[in-house]
Amino acid sequence: MKSVKNTVDTLDADRVLQELKTRKKSISVTGLGYVGLPLALELATKFNVIGFDISSERVKKMQQSIDPSNELPATAFHNRSITFTSDPAELAKASFHIVAVPTPVDESRTPNLKPLLGATASVGRHLRKGDIVVYESTVYPGCTEEDCVPLLEKESGLTFGEDFTVGYSPERINPGDKKHTITSITKVVSASDEPTLKVVAGTYGEIITAGIYPAKSIKVAEAAKVIENSQRDVNISFVNELSIIFRRLGIDTQDVLDAASTKWNFLPFRPGLVGGHCISVDPYYLLHKSLAMGYDPQVIASGRRINDGMPAFIAKELVQLLLRAGKNPNDCNVLVLGVTFKENVTDIRNSKVVDMIREMSEFGLNVDLVDPYADPEEVMEKYQLPMTETVGENYDAIIVAVAHEKFSKYSLDYFRKISQPEMVLFDLKGIYSRDELREGEVLWRL
Repeated sequence: MKSVKNTVDTLDADRVLQELKTRKKSISVTGLGYVGLPLALELATKFNVIGFDISSERVKKMQQSIDPSNELPATAFHNRSITFTSDPAELAKASFHIVAVPTPVDESRTPNLKPLLGATASVGRHLRKGDIVVYESTVYPGCTEEDCVPLLEKESGLTFGEDFTVGYSPERINPGDKKHTITSITKVVSASDEPTLKVVAGTYGEIITAGIYPAKSIKVAEAAKVIENSQRDVNISFVNELSIIFRRLGIDTQDVLDAASTKWNFLPFRPGLVGGHCISVDPYYLLHKSLAMGYDPQVIASGRRINDGMPAFIAKELVQLLLRAGKNPNDCNVLVLGVTFKENVTDIRNSKVVDMIREMSEFGLNVDLVDPYADPEEVMEKYQLPMTETVGENYDAIIVAVAHEKFSKYSLDYFRKISQPEMVLFDLKGIYSRDELREGEVLWRL
């Protein structure tokens, strides 16, 4: 890491903050998805903001006060000082740049930094002396300084520490969560020097009511972010493994967890499919960096193997149940309710329901897929899976895979009407009560 002494000597944090607050200078937000758009809109209540996204179609929707992710109402766009654009040249009008693009993994589960480096290059080409670049994307410790800074220097022709500085402030967006929103979540901030940290903290502090936490370094902030979801992944993998064990013992996992939860310090995690763009992805960034440093992590890798194996486990359990009932899987029709990665959101990225359906298809099962939140065209384009508009009849099994509000209101009588001959219901989210079961019916849950 290069010395930032020159910048420390010359950057007037108070002046920079004042210029941002008085809107003499602007903020850019690159990447207007689940993270970037709500952040840009919130910042636009206090600052001049340039919202940049490479998708012109998404930008057109936002210019019409439409959130392409269907998370925000049109009113969230009102009375905001923001310009939406797909022209990277507009980035030159800003002096404080925030990068909030996705950081996925590829098919080999290796970190895919293409979106991050592409966004970095776009910002770098329009970087000017005195600018600050802050990253919000989830990365492995060291990525900002080791991967992004050199690219900023290359594209801008500027020198880090003399001409520009950087910061890192990890996003903590929870899609579908109306309680824990941007302003109500403590914001971790970090920077390459103290004056820059003051600017970064002061800028975010204008919109964050829950408080600002300055991390000791950029690497510390990066590590804090990546372990937040890794911790959840490991905990969920533990209860998923318990589910597999207890099934062999003939014990209901949720009954066990309910009993154990009466202890004051028991952590109330529940088994399930672990998909989406955070919990099932972030651990691979930590794994990648750990392996690069010569250490082979055991607990994190084990948790990933267990959680990635749950779709196959569920499909196998269903097939075995049907075979025991004397049915040929090739003649069985199965209804799957839900394909988004979590309840009441439209996001289908890294959906483990898709993996489960593919496993079921390998066994010869015929699957109808229904989800009122998912876009059928997007599901077909991304996963080559057709969706059914209406629920049919005479299903040999029904799987409630996502706890959408609509699905949680269904009664067992509803499932009985579309089942044949007796109801076989796989309740992956533990929504329904076993107390109402009739003889011959099956209510399977993790």
